[in-house]
Amino acid sequence: MIKKIKLKKKAKVIIIFIICILLITTSIVISTTKEEKKYSQNLTTEQKYINKLKKITYYNNKYKKRYISYHKKNKKLTPEEVVIYVNIGIDKPYYTNTKPTKNLNSNTILVNKYNYLTKDYIPNDLEEINTTYARSGMQLVKEAKEAFESLAEAAKKEQMTIIAMSSYRSYDYQVELYNKYVQTDGKDAADTYSARAGYSEHQTGLAVDVYNNDLPYTSFEQTEEFNWMQKNAYKYGFILRFPKDKTNLTGYQYESWHYRYVGKKVAKEIYKNNLTLEEYYVKKIEKN
Repeated sequence: MIKKIKLKKKAKVIIIFIICILLITTSIVISTTKEEKKYSQNLTTEQKYINKLKKITYYNNKYKKRYISYHKKNKKLTPEEVVIYVNIGIDKPYYTNTKPTKNLNSNTILVNKYNYLTKDYIPNDLEEINTTYARSGMQLVKEAKEAFESLAEAAKKEQMTIIAMSSYRSYDYQVELYNKYVQTDGKDAADTYSARAGYSEHQTGLAVDVYNNDLPYTSFEQTEEFNWMQKNAYKYGFILRFPKDKTNLTGYQYESWHYRYVGKKVAKEIYKNNLTLEEYYVKKIEKN
């Protein structure tokens, strides 16, 4: 009788042990299945998003992880905006992840806070702008110089005065200028309106700051000349380089006086589609 009781107790313990093992195993299986399902769902969501991006012609597979990361931080951006912003580089802090600029001595050279020119770079064919349309000593690349003179002459015929007050700047000149601004306003403020040496468009010989010989250049937006430039600059190959509504793309505050020569064909496309040079570069040049 005692033996039977002991056997029953032993059997009961074994059954309880087996049930515990089964419960633990089931719990592990369910937990693992949930994790696998969750992982699978996440993977599918990311893959679906990447598939959307791949339909964009300027998608770049080497930026795949950056696209996903930037999308997670900026859910309101469209897939196209994510690709454009990452390709430009603005998912990274300014002056990081920089690279030497390409297309040297071309009208579509891109110089900004992610693409730099070397200290020894001097553009080909620099020529002085006629002092009828510029302060003394102002230089641009020959093609840009001739286009600017044509622009200024056309404006003059409509009783407008457009004068180049700053154009080509050497690397060393930009060092001095930027340092002066830093001493005056501090580095953070200076970076919003002045380029560090090597990162200035003025070194390309394709950028020009203008005024009307009456108001300071910083008040150019208040002039009739500005309104004229808004309607006509692209016809001569120039674009407003740092527009008011695109500061997040250009990295600079709005500058109504800063124009950049890109050639008539490109300028027209940028003007008609309300693009920055960064956007045009990503869409039309970088992948070619």
